[in-house]
Amino acid sequence: MRETVKLISMEGFEFIIDREAAMVSQTIRSMLTSPGGFSESKDGVVTFPDISTTILEKICQYFYWSLQYSRGKETEFHIEPELTLELMMAANYLHT
Repeated sequence: MRETVKLISMEGFEFIIDREAAMVSQTIRSMLTSPGGFSESKDGVVTFPDISTTILEKICQYFYWSLQYSRGKETEFHIEPELTLELMMAANYLHT
C-alpha cells in the first residue's frame, strides 16, 4: 500500500496524495523528513494557511506531472493565465 500525505489549503480543503508526489517539493520534503518531532513528520499532514484550494490543487497536479516527466513521459503542463502569479508565489515557497 502506498504512503500518502494530506495537504490542507487555507480554506480547509484536504488533498490526499502519494508521499512520493509530495516529495517533489523541497519544502514539503523537509517538513516530512526533518528530525525533531515536527507534527508534519509524525502525522503526514501539512497545512498551508496562505495557499488557496485552487492553487493547492494545481500544485498537486504538478507534483504528479513532475514524477511522470522525470520518468520520461514528456507531456505539456497547462497553467491557466489567471493562476500564474499566485502559482508562482506558491511554487517559490514550496521550492518546486
